[in-house]
Amino acid sequence: MAQQELNPFDSFCTQIDKAGKFIPEEDRKYLQLLKHPQRIYQFALPVIMDSGEIKIFPGYRVQHSDIRGPTKGGIRFHPQVNLDEVKALASWMTMKTAVLNLPYGGAKGGVRVNPKELSSRELESLSRRYAAAVAKFIGPEVDIPAPDVYTSPQIMAWMTDTYSMMAGKTATAAFTGKPMEFGGSHGRSEATARGLFLCTQYVCERLGKSILNARVAVQGYGNAGYNSARFMSEAGAKVVAVSDSIGAIYNAGGLDWEGVLNYKQSNARRTVTGFPGGENISGQDLLELDVDILVPAALENAITSENVSRIKAPVIAEAANGPVTPEADMLLYKNGKTVIPDILANSGGVLVSYYEWVQNRNGDHWSEEYIDDRLQRWMKAAFDNVWQLKVKHSVDMRTAAGVLAVTRIVNTYKVRGIWP
Repeated sequence: MAQQELNPFDSFCTQIDKAGKFIPEEDRKYLQLLKHPQRIYQFALPVIMDSGEIKIFPGYRVQHSDIRGPTKGGIRFHPQVNLDEVKALASWMTMKTAVLNLPYGGAKGGVRVNPKELSSRELESLSRRYAAAVAKFIGPEVDIPAPDVYTSPQIMAWMTDTYSMMAGKTATAAFTGKPMEFGGSHGRSEATARGLFLCTQYVCERLGKSILNARVAVQGYGNAGYNSARFMSEAGAKVVAVSDSIGAIYNAGGLDWEGVLNYKQSNARRTVTGFPGGENISGQDLLELDVDILVPAALENAITSENVSRIKAPVIAEAANGPVTPEADMLLYKNGKTVIPDILANSGGVLVSYYEWVQNRNGDHWSEEYIDDRLQRWMKAAFDNVWQLKVKHSVDMRTAAGVLAVTRIVNTYKVRGIWP
């Protein structure tokens, strides 16, 4: 497999070029701006471990574009974090916020660490060290971080507290995805999966399919994965397989999403494998199961040119960012598969983060029912806009979403201009 296919930032640039073919030729000069993140910060983050040893963890924050407003994006703690990945994730956030028509740009952060190997004290120390390192470069009107892979509301609380101590005032609007006790919002933890479920439901309706009794496989059983399994199950779908970083389980008759979650949280290895109600299979086997809906909810590059020919699911809903490489994306479309792209499918998280930010800035607190209603209406509008462009240009949904995002970003550049 060509190395460039696996570089997530190259994948992003390929998507930009593909979407750019559908905007006026005189506007395409602005596309080069999207291929160059505005600001890149790298940090060496020292932590005194419980053993007394000092370890240095590499940290990153990339602010891709603030042309439409403050940058917005999560922070992930993962042993595979690298600069190209963070650049790509920040860039996709710019596209995602534009698809939703939010007053944001895109950013992303990360630390190369396996948080499962840290004690609670070490995790707090690293979280606060990262917040202190980025504090000069973020803020409610500049860049608003949030949780991502292996970060949590508790980590956001530590980071918000650190930022507030350095700012000399409580600044809850500086981070989103916080606990309810500290400026968090109803619906935030389930938002990514709820938005994905809604988009999947809309696609099934357009294709004349039903979620009822649909067979679903979910790759990744973190927050987005298990909530996706939950919403699909509650709608009458049959979740037959789920996985995590260790392995996967399968039951043709369907898995109990809540039972799997309880098992994962209670066993020593924190894994779904070995669940009494399922058969152990490999993570690769899960992707290739004969199911109706596949939900990649793990990391980038899950579906590539190497395995795309074995993907059987007619509908693929991207809970993760960048799980399908450009070459695989093209082949899936040619094979009649419908991919609901990440910048639409998993955008519910940033949407409710926006609601949290608005509440924090206004000193407000919205009900769960109010937020759910707004989420449904906003996601439906974004989906309809993407689908209309898909039909208009006879393209896949990712290209259609890209055209929508690029058009909005370019139009903002045109009215703002490039100063000086």
